[in-house]
Amino acid sequence: MTKDCTNGGCSCTPNTSVKCTVNNCANHCQDNEYCGLNSVQIGTHEANPTEKQCVDCDSFKLK
Repeated sequence: MTKDCTNGGCSCTPNTSVKCTVNNCANHCQDNEYCGLNSVQIGTHEANPTEKQCVDCDSFKLK
């Protein structure tokens, strides 16, 4: 994850190519709805995913 440490503090630098609304993820940029990672890993917990609920962000890290 990239950090922007200007103006006296470190904050997440949003990757505008990766939108995210998961506020309790450590990679989430709190001031907007983007991820701070340069790339994300997407996976599944199903053998044959057929719905979006079957797909997971494997880059998720709990705060």
